[in-house]
Amino acid sequence: MQQTTGGNEFPAVKSAARTLEILERLAAAPERPTLGQLARDLGIPKSSLRAILQTLEGRGWVETDATGSRFGLGVRALLVGAAYVDADDVVAVAAGTLDRLAATFGETVHLARLDGTEIVYLAKRESRHSLRLFSAIGRRLPAFSTALGKAVLAERTSEEVRASLPDPLPRLTPNTIGDPDRLDRELALTRARGYAVDNEENTEGIRCLAVALPRADPPVDAISLSVPVVRLTEERERQMAAELLRAREALLARPAARH
Repeated sequence: MQQTTGGNEFPAVKSAARTLEILERLAAAPERPTLGQLARDLGIPKSSLRAILQTLEGRGWVETDATGSRFGLGVRALLVGAAYVDADDVVAVAAGTLDRLAATFGETVHLARLDGTEIVYLAKRESRHSLRLFSAIGRRLPAFSTALGKAVLAERTSEEVRASLPDPLPRLTPNTIGDPDRLDRELALTRARGYAVDNEENTEGIRCLAVALPRADPPVDAISLSVPVVRLTEERERQMAAELLRAREALLARPAARH
């Protein structure tokens, strides 16, 4: 097997590749899979899989349920994920901006990063209201159905976006854009106005606005404000969009954080 990184090919280490596949599968699983399910999904013989899982369990990377038959991520995975966020320059630089947006509007604020075809939450500030968007650091969502994702996708060409889209586009709510041509028009509008909008496309009852942070080329990060539609007026939305655009300009002017 050959893999490519930074333009150079190198031979993959089979045992390392299998270990990473197992951890990624456990991270994506909605519920803890059994040994048999993992073996079928990953195409790994049960004997080899059991040995890897036992090693990972011994190091705290994998846990089993009370029956010992189902497997999930262990606390070590959480520690590594937290270390990634803690050491990230963009998270550090944006912290004050996220605080200010949350204080100004009292609504949920996110910083997220594009990973493949999905957006991953890296930082969050909670809404002060009881009616709010449910989310968690590390949660992954389809980029095309979120304001965060569309803000970043709009920084790419139509050809690049189409090549990265799942086929067909899954419908998450009745408002989800399921047509690539319509999504292309939506991204063109995003480029023109400078910010993206998720109109209940990912979660019913929630409208989100987001701007990309061009601190990389092409941009991979974005910040957003998420509001239940019952609390959102046209004037409030204009104010939120204006503040997000100002926040983007202020963040672009700041140097990268040093650790």
